[in-house]
Amino acid sequence: MAAKPGLSHEQIPVLIVRDRSRNTTDAVLAQATTECIRTVLAPILDPDAVLCSDGAAIYRSFAAEAHIAQQPINLSAGIRVVDNAFHIQNVNAYDSRLKGWMARFCGVATKYLPNYLGWRRCLERFGDALTPAIFLGQAVGRDSSLAGANT
Repeated sequence: MAAKPGLSHEQIPVLIVRDRSRNTTDAVLAQATTECIRTVLAPILDPDAVLCSDGAAIYRSFAAEAHIAQQPINLSAGIRVVDNAFHIQNVNAYDSRLKGWMARFCGVATKYLPNYLGWRRCLERFGDALTPAIFLGQAVGRDSSLAGANT
């Protein structure tokens, strides 16, 4: 656990993306920069998507470069929802669950962090239906292991 909140030399930036259907993408970033964000987001966002994010400048820069709409949410000003439609509560709740789950490991080596993120995605996606066969299938990239799972 880091001594102070936010990014510091004690933490590695992780980008978490969730849509309204709870589809999740995450990535360990080399740095918290627009270029690193672009590498992750450009291949997965539709041109007509609205990027709903906190107010960080890197998201604004990415959205402008990618020519997609962006809706920043200013949580520090107490704003949680904009226009009764835009919020980041879904990703914040996921982030909270992820951090709580990760705390039990008392720190994870950076080189293994993507594996832990994948493990957590499986737990979120399959819940109690997660079996060793599904988990192994997900680990090797085979969706055929989803047969019979409640997805």
